[in-house]
Amino acid sequence: MAPKIFKERPPSAVSAVVGVGVDLCEVDRMRRVLARTPGFVARVFTEGEQAYCRERRDPVERFAARFAAKEAVLKAMGVGLGACAFREIEVVRAESGAPSLALHGAAAELAAARGIGAWHMSLAHTSTMAEALVVAMGS
Repeated sequence: MAPKIFKERPPSAVSAVVGVGVDLCEVDRMRRVLARTPGFVARVFTEGEQAYCRERRDPVERFAARFAAKEAVLKAMGVGLGACAFREIEVVRAESGAPSLALHGAAAELAAARGIGAWHMSLAHTSTMAEALVVAMGS
């Protein structure tokens, strides 16, 4: 008899993947947007996101990663731009420093309507590119 490699979980503990979203954002493009559109930051990012990004050596890299995350969330929910305000999708940090999501208003309603109860997210960035991968899990 072959050994079990993974411990099985009871069916009630298993969550199905509802959707996956991935997005890339060029850091230089975000830099140009921020320079020519001063209201962009306030329109797209929450106060908490702005504070976190501005504490860093190059805030634009962090803004780009968070913008990619917001678009990846919309893709994971299977909706397009305009389904909710970008500020209703907030990238927050756990005590460990890991990024996670807080949805508000219409974004939270969309997730609930699609049966999304949890999110997994990974962000990465270099000086030129930011990426976000988001997995929406069923409740």
